[in-house]
Amino acid sequence: MERCALVLVVIGSFLIPFMGSSLSLALPLIQRDLSVSILILGWIPTAFTLANAALVLPFGRLADIYGRKRVFTIGFVVYTLASLLAVFSTSGIILVLFSFLQGLGCAMIFATGIALLITIFPQEKRGQVLGIYLAAVYLGLFMGPLLGGFLVQNFGWESIFFINLPIGLFAISLILLRFKGEWRGSSGEKFDISGSIIYALSLSAVMYGVSTLTDFQGQLSLLTGLVGVMIFYRLVNGSKTPIIPLEIFKNRLTSFSGLALLLLAVATSAMWTLLSLYLQDLRGLDPLTTALILAVQPLTVAILSPLIGRWWNEKDDLSITIIGPVLCAIGLFTFTQLDVNTSYLLVVGGLLLIGMGMGLFSVPTNQNFLGSFTRQYYGVGSATLSTTIFIGQTVSLGFLLLILTGFMGNVEIEPSNYQLLLEGLRVSFMIFAVSAAIGGVVSYVIRVKISK
Repeated sequence: MERCALVLVVIGSFLIPFMGSSLSLALPLIQRDLSVSILILGWIPTAFTLANAALVLPFGRLADIYGRKRVFTIGFVVYTLASLLAVFSTSGIILVLFSFLQGLGCAMIFATGIALLITIFPQEKRGQVLGIYLAAVYLGLFMGPLLGGFLVQNFGWESIFFINLPIGLFAISLILLRFKGEWRGSSGEKFDISGSIIYALSLSAVMYGVSTLTDFQGQLSLLTGLVGVMIFYRLVNGSKTPIIPLEIFKNRLTSFSGLALLLLAVATSAMWTLLSLYLQDLRGLDPLTTALILAVQPLTVAILSPLIGRWWNEKDDLSITIIGPVLCAIGLFTFTQLDVNTSYLLVVGGLLLIGMGMGLFSVPTNQNFLGSFTRQYYGVGSATLSTTIFIGQTVSLGFLLLILTGFMGNVEIEPSNYQLLLEGLRVSFMIFAVSAAIGGVVSYVIRVKISK
């Protein structure tokens, strides 16, 4: 049972980042084939991430009540179906819709994947299992540029959606034939429908507002979303069966670890889109060559994560969680020096530093964050961890859209505005480097003040 669970969760944790990194690489071709503006182009990966951020927490609570394997299975079905539909997209708007549907399926998978692992595996194996899980995530990010670049270059952007079908069908078959049993933590409890709806709508409004902050509509959306978040807090605080128990954040190790995870997600998530646009549009590289360069970072994390997970089980030393964000900040800062003549070795070096930093940071910080959740709330814990990361990703992409549209306007990328794109890219990486550095400060606080 343990091996089957690990294989299934590894498949899910591979597929989703594979899709995300492949999609970022395919954006220039999607833009040309479907003739979409930069705003709609940016919303294709943003819709995918936003669906995860808005829905993973409600699905985590549903999994605790009705069954983690059940929600996990439905997630694979939805994701596979959405991938098939995306192949036949005829416009940018339609692709945004199917990208959101893919994200909905991903939310179900991510809401339950870690929960299944920490439910089935004993405490002494969790660090190593989380290391394998994170290795699969970054292997997906590694294979996304490589396999995705090959597919996009030779078979078009539709192929990155089609490749999900056989893998998704294999996972569904394995669940139905081999993965027996069910796991719940809160069986019989009520699901907070009103709180879940307010949460999803409020978070969506905030994320939309961040990405369109220069417009009055975006400012109104952000304000509405923030009011909704306040209402959600009051509802959860007074509910006997909330979708997330707020008392977990009274544990400072959990809350500060979550903040560090959020800051590093903000710092690194939009990097793929920025560098893909830079390498393909400004430097004229083909998708496969771009993929080979971008693959440096996730491959580094994939190699380090299992090693750090095994080491963490034995040493439990928080010092490496400080070194990780510092390396990420240095790597991101190097990208502020990019221009049309920059050596590709600088890009590779920056990616290598960021990969090393994330490899050192991720496993220990994830373990610290999950440490305060009881068996009753493993689904919520898994979902809260994923929500934190997805919110960071959505904020990162939101900043990206805000900065690029601020510099360039809502136009297609073409040679006449390459210089504006480059200026927006530099400002973006400076902001992301600062975010990573603040994450290092938070990790230092965890190490010096909280862990004593």
